[in-house]
Amino acid sequence: MKTGGTAILRRTLVRNRGRLGIGTVLVCLHQVAETLVPISIGVIVDRAVATGDVFALAVWLCALALLFLVLTAAWRYGARFIVVAMQNEAHQLRMEVAHRILDPRGVRTDLRAGELLSVSTSDADRAAWIADITPRAAAALTAAIGSAIALLLIDVPLGLAVLIGTPVILGLLQLAAPLITRRATDQQAAVARASAMATDLVSGLRPLRGIGAEVSASRRYRAASRDALGATLHTAKSSAVFAGVSMTVSALLAVGVAGFAGWFALEGRITIGELITVVGLSQFFIEPLGVLAGLPGFLALARASADRLALVLDAEPLLPAGSGQTLDGSELSLTGVSYRSLSGLDLRVTPGELLGVVAYRPQDAEALAALLSGQVPPDRYDGELTVGGVRLADADLAHARRTLLVEPHNGDLFSGTVASNVTAGRPGATASEVHAALSASAAVDVVEAHPEGLDHEVADRGSSLSGGQRQRVALARALVAQAPVMVLHDPTTAVDAVTEHTIAGGIADLRHRTAALDPTSPTVAGRQTTILITSSPALLSVTDRVVVLDDGTVAGEGTHSQLATENANYRQAVLR
Repeated sequence: MKTGGTAILRRTLVRNRGRLGIGTVLVCLHQVAETLVPISIGVIVDRAVATGDVFALAVWLCALALLFLVLTAAWRYGARFIVVAMQNEAHQLRMEVAHRILDPRGVRTDLRAGELLSVSTSDADRAAWIADITPRAAAALTAAIGSAIALLLIDVPLGLAVLIGTPVILGLLQLAAPLITRRATDQQAAVARASAMATDLVSGLRPLRGIGAEVSASRRYRAASRDALGATLHTAKSSAVFAGVSMTVSALLAVGVAGFAGWFALEGRITIGELITVVGLSQFFIEPLGVLAGLPGFLALARASADRLALVLDAEPLLPAGSGQTLDGSELSLTGVSYRSLSGLDLRVTPGELLGVVAYRPQDAEALAALLSGQVPPDRYDGELTVGGVRLADADLAHARRTLLVEPHNGDLFSGTVASNVTAGRPGATASEVHAALSASAAVDVVEAHPEGLDHEVADRGSSLSGGQRQRVALARALVAQAPVMVLHDPTTAVDAVTEHTIAGGIADLRHRTAALDPTSPTVAGRQTTILITSSPALLSVTDRVVVLDDGTVAGEGTHSQLATENANYRQAVLR
């Protein structure tokens, strides 16, 4: 269901109507009490001070004290209700954006990770301002109307000046709201782009240092940060000019009302007490009028952030819902598939097969891994991809993820322990299964290298481990999942040759040879299939068959030994 920025703001008011209703009533009561303060002082002057009535003075002073008590209590509890509503709404919006981003079906959006982070934090907070803007507007209007009524009772021209002048000023200032909205939107977009670039820089810092590109990357980030700063200053300048003009006009109206009241007092049209009331109301009136004048600017900022939230909340799912079919078996087939650099690719992997895929062009390997991951919507590729005879796009998404597992070349680890990372895909794995996966991935030494063993703490993205350790732990996590079909894309690029041979044998033993030798193994019935997209001779040597990709299609196939003997291009690509 489409929401849009305006609908998001409206929904915020509706679902917080309880707290906001109580809070609005209380802050309006506070403004009524504020309005009554100068009126009470004027009455005290006319009825007690001017007449010398001590009893009346005592009574009115007690009434004034009670008024201040009501004023303070109403503001305290009213503000509490409003702040709770605003903070709860900000949290709710953050959760909605996070839920949308983490939707297993994905989200169609051009926003990068840093931009999504900005939307889920600063934009969510700003959009929640509507829960504060609305009660403030109601309270300011209450104060303005109350002041106008009091001035009308004292002198009709004074009251009319306020009643007519206030909407005229607000209407003129409202003309600037669209400009502030546009500039606020541009500012948020620029800040989000800088955040996205910073996120990319942090995650790719090591590769950048490896190729000596950190200077160029920092130059690009500096330019993006400068653009964000310029947009922020531009928005701040517009808001400051708007606030300055609105406050100046409000003050001029208040001064004009007070000046006329002084003139009327000299002519005897109003009493001294009424003059004091008018002057007090004029000074008090500046605040609510300033609030009313400044609210369009805040509303523009909230609307701009709500529009950015709608970019995520209104985004269509990346993957279709599917028909809910289950994938039965571990046979994988690609028929006439064209995607990115792949062109009419035909590939069939039989159940239980350990297949190697060598791509002469890296983009072919990346395209194949991306396609098999199930993250590519069917409208972005031609041809048919099936698992167990069922189109992957038609399968139940959760079941498809359990059946077909693709471990990317750069797998991320999570903050936690080695154990929590290894069992992330299958929390119910037994100790023996975890140990078998650690042995097959040569990750046992990662555990043994630390006194805490499996309880060793892992920092976010595995930054506390070396590249080879991260790669092996990620491989162990994939092996523990025991997916019927598993695809590994260059799983050993960060390890030495000896460890690579150990891993090659471990993968083959764990997923194929052990199951074949042990009839009681639970993997026999499923006939686990493994696809190794790699150019590593150690990994290719344990495969049953190797398929060679060139120019996006199958250019040859056979065993590793056959291809190494008969195919010169294969030898050059693999036996380098």
